[in-house]
Amino acid sequence: MKLHLVIVQRFEAAACDHLHRSVFAILDRIAVLFRTSAISKGQIVQFKLSDIGEGITEVTVKEWYVKEGDSVSQFDSICEVQSDKASVTITSRYDGIIRKLYYNLDEIAYVGKPLVDIETDVLKDVAPEEDVVETPAVSHEEHTHQEIKGHKTLATPAVRRLAMENNIKLSEVVGTGKDNRILKEDILNYLAKQTGAILPPSPKSEIIPPLPKLETAPAAPKDKAHRIPVPISKPTVFTGKDKTEPITGFHKAMVKTMSAALKIPHFGYCDEIELNQLVQLREELKPLAQARGVKLSFMPFFLKAASLALLHYPVLNTSVDENCQNITYKASHNIGIAMDTEQGLIVPNVKSVQVRSVFEIASELNRLQSLGSSGQLGTNDLTGGTFTLSNIGTIGGTYAKPVILPPEVAIGALGKIQALPRFNGKGEVFKAQIMNVSWSADHRIIDGATMARFSNLWKSYLENPASMLLDLK
Repeated sequence: MKLHLVIVQRFEAAACDHLHRSVFAILDRIAVLFRTSAISKGQIVQFKLSDIGEGITEVTVKEWYVKEGDSVSQFDSICEVQSDKASVTITSRYDGIIRKLYYNLDEIAYVGKPLVDIETDVLKDVAPEEDVVETPAVSHEEHTHQEIKGHKTLATPAVRRLAMENNIKLSEVVGTGKDNRILKEDILNYLAKQTGAILPPSPKSEIIPPLPKLETAPAAPKDKAHRIPVPISKPTVFTGKDKTEPITGFHKAMVKTMSAALKIPHFGYCDEIELNQLVQLREELKPLAQARGVKLSFMPFFLKAASLALLHYPVLNTSVDENCQNITYKASHNIGIAMDTEQGLIVPNVKSVQVRSVFEIASELNRLQSLGSSGQLGTNDLTGGTFTLSNIGTIGGTYAKPVILPPEVAIGALGKIQALPRFNGKGEVFKAQIMNVSWSADHRIIDGATMARFSNLWKSYLENPASMLLDLK
């Protein structure tokens, strides 16, 4: 009997011990699963659209670069949005997994509202409400920034890669670009100071010898008088129904800008310019520019001449406040060029024309026109203008009545260049290449005499392009 009790007690103890081990094993397994789940199931962060600047409160989602379930890292592109001023690429501030997209294509996204949900594990130094990273949507050189000791360091991916390859911390480099943006030259200069190396000359400064003049006869000019205009789009199919759609994008910007512009008392002034010498000069320089990879139009000469004239009449390169109580004289000549694009009228500007050569202006115009035709101009390209030229002549107009782009105070519209008969000093008729210009100025601060004198100086530079050499710096 005692033996039987001992066996039963040992059996019960063994069973109990086995049960305990099983329970603890199960609990341990649950704990492991819980920890695994906690690791794989990180925190969900609402990635909000931050303030893009320029008073923009809403944008249109034009393209998604991610979908739900995709993994993203910091600075990866998430989407492209379009405001009424520019196209902008939004990049990620977090490493994680996209869990939700809040908008479909062509829907309106609002500043301060969630754009996507990102599941992320590490949120040590980044709060969910922090601003997102905005970058102008420019082909392959998307501008991005990174957080370094509480401030933003601006640099392109190519510059970051160059710094990384040379073990250079961007926080130690002083940027010389706009808003302290770090340029490639800044990295090279920093590297040269560290190593004592002598930097090679920039490819842009390479002097290319003039091409030999061809002895062939010049090609006969095309007869523009009989050219038939080609429609830029297919005619709309008539359906018999009215269609209402919202005004968005650049068209919305035009509504705001023109509504403000027509509150300005405009003063108009027109003149004609004889461009025979400029036409000949451009024909001689076109092959040289082409050999350096740049298409040379008349516009770089028009911009440079305008900048030289603005040096003598700085009141045309100013801005006034809304109530016209204060006037600001702009140090840089950021001259805008009105462009007709599929997205509507846009006005990018060439920065600091006063310190650029004609070739450099032409190169910058090529860049702006390329980005404008593909809808990839960034905010920096479309803001900060101080004076504007609109070349209506590319479409075929002769005269125009341009509208000032506030807060600027002057704008010029250029007509087409056409061969017309004119008289020389001896009373003889000769063939002249004539272009008409129409100026508009803010008559609150610019009088007619100042506008006329500026136009006459600008005209003299173009009619005698060699005279620009005296004032070029």
